Amino acid sequence: MAETNNEHFLAELKKRSKIITDFILNKRFNDRFRPDHINSAVTAYVKHGGKRLRPAILMFSCGAVGGDETISVPAAAAVEIFHTWTLVHDDIIDRDSLRRRKPTVHTQYSDPSVLTSNGIKLTEDEARHYGVSIAILTGDVQHGWGISLMAELTSLHNVDPLVTLDLIYELDTKVLNTLVEGEVLDIQFAQNDIELLTPDIIEDMLWKKTGALYEFCGRAGALIGTGRREDPMVEAIAGFAALCGTAFQLQDDILGIIGREETLGKPIGSDLREGKRTLVIYYAWHNAGSADRKRIRNVLGNQAATEADIDEMINLLRELGGIESVADRARHLIEEARPKLDIIPDSPYRDLLYEWAEFLINREL
Repeated sequence: MAETNNEHFLAELKKRSKIITDFILNKRFNDRFRPDHINSAVTAYVKHGGKRLRPAILMFSCGAVGGDETISVPAAAAVEIFHTWTLVHDDIIDRDSLRRRKPTVHTQYSDPSVLTSNGIKLTEDEARHYGVSIAILTGDVQHGWGISLMAELTSLHNVDPLVTLDLIYELDTKVLNTLVEGEVLDIQFAQNDIELLTPDIIEDMLWKKTGALYEFCGRAGALIGTGRREDPMVEAIAGFAALCGTAFQLQDDILGIIGREETLGKPIGSDLREGKRTLVIYYAWHNAGSADRKRIRNVLGNQAATEADIDEMINLLRELGGIESVADRARHLIEEARPKLDIIPDSPYRDLLYEWAEFLINREL
């Protein structure tokens, strides 16, 4: 049987994932991180697995413009660690206890058995505060580590120092501030009346939370590959990645509602209990009558919602067309993104970028 695009893409993704994982877990980094709880927490999420989509897109983008993708590995590793610290902090904000079916950092280090084994005896409240403290500090260390990894473009591979400085500056100013803005808006929107939001406002927030980092990955890989800060191919791939990154988040919002708990790694319905104002909620709300809007209000943002409540809500979101509308929007963004690669020379790397776009709207995690 012929290999499908998704199968080929996942196989190529797996190769890059191993390269990045091996690079990050190299023992030369291990002694940097002390004491023990920080040492183990800093690489915990990397060891938990994952597809490493962001670093892979950076490497594919480098190859697509004619560059040697191996030279981009430090930048790809930097992006993975940079992304990881945002996850550690995001798990605190969202009060998530699981990531990929394993305890989040703040949850793990709130566990009395973990603390007692290290001679630490705390009350339940003190243990909870300790776990959050370790997670905050872990994210701080990862943030610094990510930037230092980016610097290895020059120290390991002789990339033009001005290119490296440009990437560090963009990542730690523009991208960082955009991600934080998106996260704050997401938190604020959960407290807003749905009537005050529009699809454009919600989608802009999603781009800031997710699309901006994917855009950076496309730009960084292409810039490393060309070595030219002014090149139409760099902007073309960056624009492609930005649109695909937003489509990724739209699909993620769908999977957060209808996905499988064993593959999501966290309880189904957690986004609903947190009250997240996704486009799925927006479209369902505007298709709903007064009775259905009351049902939505009773569950959305209700931390005490039962599994039966969540199941009823999921069925309602389907019936009201929220899920279908968002899936259509994700497909539209992918179709809008494709032509941006027209100026990129034909190559297996360009094909992989196209396959990524297809994977985003077909994935089931």
